[in-house]
Amino acid sequence: TMNKAKVLSINISKKKGEMKEPLSEGNFITDFGLEGDAHAGKWHRQVSLLAQESIDIMTAMGAEGLCFGNFAENITTQGIKLHEIPVGKIIRIGETLQEVTQIGKECHADQGCAVARQVGKCIMPTQGIFTKVIKGGIIRIGDDIEIMDDQD
Repeated sequence: TMNKAKVLSINISKKKGEMKEPLSEGNFITDFGLEGDAHAGKWHRQVSLLAQESIDIMTAMGAEGLCFGNFAENITTQGIKLHEIPVGKIIRIGETLQEVTQIGKECHADQGCAVARQVGKCIMPTQGIFTKVIKGGIIRIGDDIEIMDDQD
């Protein structure tokens, strides 16, 4: 049986390039992203998600002091293989519906992010995903995550 997929943490960064701060709940706005987040906007990478399982792999590779939000993800998940969800799929998280728009991303600095410098590679490029908000609402820590069936 599949474990229920859940939201472990919600993180916001008020300015780009800053470490994210944890929230107990976030207001996700339709076609925008997390209210107050520097990366939100009318584009295809409104919300970033990363699985705790991926963070655990990085920790095992020797990354020191990793905590929620260090990869700049808005939502840290547990119990779901995010990077195996096809682009175009709709996922329900808390009150929201979000469409998967991109799997992975380029590390944005030539020398790699701080994590890559520390452990030699970063898995965010392959394992993190991005979504856009189709239906806004509140997401709280502990909320369920569900991949919606394709609508006919």
